[in-house]
Amino acid sequence: MKGGTVQINWHESKPVLTLDFHPLSATLATAGADFDIKLWSIKPSGSPKKLPVVTYLNSLSYHSSAVNVIRFSPSGELLASGSDGGELLIWKLHSMDTGQTWKVLKMLRSHIKDIMDLEWSTDGAYLISGSVDNSCIIWDVNKGTNLQTLDTHAHYVQGVAWDPLGKYVASLSSDRTCRVYISKPLKSKGVERINYACKHVISKAEQPLLKNSKSTKYHLFHDETLPSFFRRLSWSPDGSFLLVPAGSYKIGTASESVNAAYIFSRKDLSRPAIQIPCASKAVVAVRFCPIFFNLKGTNSDGLFKLPYRIVFAVATLNSLYIYDTESTSPIAVFAGLHYAPVTDITWSPDAHYLAFSSQDGFCSLVEFEDGELGSPYCVPKGNVSDKDCQSTLQTANVHALPTGSVGAAVAESKKLEPEEKVDDMDIEASRNIVAFASDSSKTITQDNPNDMIIKPTGNVSGDIADSRKNEAEHKTDDMVIEGVEAEHKTDDMVIEVAADSKKQPPNPDGKQSEADKPQSSLNDIKPGSAEKTGNQLSSLKSTPVSNKPARKRITPIAINP
Repeated sequence: MKGGTVQINWHESKPVLTLDFHPLSATLATAGADFDIKLWSIKPSGSPKKLPVVTYLNSLSYHSSAVNVIRFSPSGELLASGSDGGELLIWKLHSMDTGQTWKVLKMLRSHIKDIMDLEWSTDGAYLISGSVDNSCIIWDVNKGTNLQTLDTHAHYVQGVAWDPLGKYVASLSSDRTCRVYISKPLKSKGVERINYACKHVISKAEQPLLKNSKSTKYHLFHDETLPSFFRRLSWSPDGSFLLVPAGSYKIGTASESVNAAYIFSRKDLSRPAIQIPCASKAVVAVRFCPIFFNLKGTNSDGLFKLPYRIVFAVATLNSLYIYDTESTSPIAVFAGLHYAPVTDITWSPDAHYLAFSSQDGFCSLVEFEDGELGSPYCVPKGNVSDKDCQSTLQTANVHALPTGSVGAAVAESKKLEPEEKVDDMDIEASRNIVAFASDSSKTITQDNPNDMIIKPTGNVSGDIADSRKNEAEHKTDDMVIEGVEAEHKTDDMVIEVAADSKKQPPNPDGKQSEADKPQSSLNDIKPGSAEKTGNQLSSLKSTPVSNKPARKRITPIAINP
C-alpha cells in the first residue's frame, strides 16, 4: 500500500470539490471551482517506490458555475454533474473515429439553488439529487422529468443515497436529520408511478448517562456550523447497511462532542446500530469499495455476520480511515494530507486505487497491491434479495458497547491516547503524512505541508495526534524519527528537518523551491498549462476550521442494535 498527494495542476489551483471513477475503466473524473470536469488516466508507475502515473485526457466544459458533484451511471454510458445555481447535466459517451468523447445529453431543471450531491439508481434509469434549496428530487433520466420532490428537510440537503435494492432512498441535511424514504409506488390509470414516502426521521437518540438516572436525548448529527459543504452518505453495495457521516454526540452536558460515522442496519433503519468514533474532525464523506472480499477468518469478534468482507473508506475534514466489516480496527489511516477539508472519495472498479479530493486544489491517491485487501469473493448469481439483508449486524461481542455504556466506551478509548508508551516506533515529523496498515509495520510517508505527530499503539487502532498550531510551539529544533527502517523509504518520500515546524504559507510567486518539489515523475503531468502549487489557499471557499482539542477514538462502538 502506498499513497500521497499528487502534485499536479488539477483545476488551475482551485478547489477540487468532487471526483468519481468510471465503473468500467481506470478513468478518473474530477470537478471543482473552475467550472470544468476533467478526465484523467491512472496507471501504475511500474516502480514499487513511486505513485501511480496520472495523465490528463480531456476537459468537459459546459457548466457556468462551480461543479459540486459528479457521478457515473452504473453502466458507464452516462455522467451526471450538479453545480451551483441548480444546474444538473447528463453527459453521454459517444464513440467516434478519433476516439471516445462526452457530450451533453440533457439538462434537468427543477432545483433553484446549488446541487450538493446526487446518486444513480442501480439500473441507471433514475437519479436522486440534493440541494441547498432544502429538497431532494427523484428524476426519470430517460425522460428528463422530475418524478417527485422530497421537501421535508428544513435546511440544506448535503448528501443523498439510493438503496442498491431499490426499496429506499436516504438524505442527510444540515438540519441535523437523516431521512429514510421507502418506495410506495402509486397507480394511476393502470400505470405504476414511482413514489417514495418518508419512513424514518433520525435526529436524536436517548442516552442514559448513569444507572437509574433519567435518559436524556442528544443530537446525532452536526448542525449547520459544520465547516463542510458536503455530508456524503452511502449504502453498502449489497444494501445490507447504510453508512452515514457527520455524526456528533455528547456523553454529558459538560463533555465535548465526539465526531463519528453511524452504521444503520437494514433490519432497523430507525436508529444507529454501530457508531465509528473518529478523531478531532467531523466525518464528511463515506464510500464503499465495489468489490467484496473473502473472509480472512482471523477475527471472531467482528461486528457483522456476512459471508464476505466489505471494505469502506471514511473521510474526516483532514484524514482518511479505511475499514472492513471483519475487524474493528481500521486497515489504514492517512492524515495530514491537505491544507483544506477533504471533499469526496472514490474507489476504482477493480479496487486497485482509492482517490480523494480537497478544497486545497489537490487530490490524493492510494494504490493497493494485488491481493493486499484480500482475495475477491465470488458473488453467487442472482441479485441479493431484501430478505437476505435482514440480519447482518452482530452486537454480542466484547467490542460492542450498548448505548447506555458510552461512558465506558470513552474510558476504553482513552487507553489509546498517544501519551502511553508502546513498543512500536514514535514518529515526530514536519511536512509529511503517514498511513498505517494492520498487517504491515511499514510507515508510508509523503511530502506534505501539514504538520502532524503520529504515535501508533501497537496496532492499527493507534490514534492520530493532530499537532498543527498549538503543539508546533513545543516541538524541538530537530525532528526525531525512531524505529523507521531505511528499507521502508522510497524515492518519492521526502523528510525535511525544520527549525520551525509550523505550516508554511505557499510561496508568493506561486512556485515551489527545489527542496519542496516531490521526488516523483508526477510533477510533470499537466492538463495543458503550467503547474501552480502556490497560492493554494487564496481561491478556497470560506470554511472555518475548529481548533478544539483532539479526542481520538478508533474502535467502533455498537448502539443498541
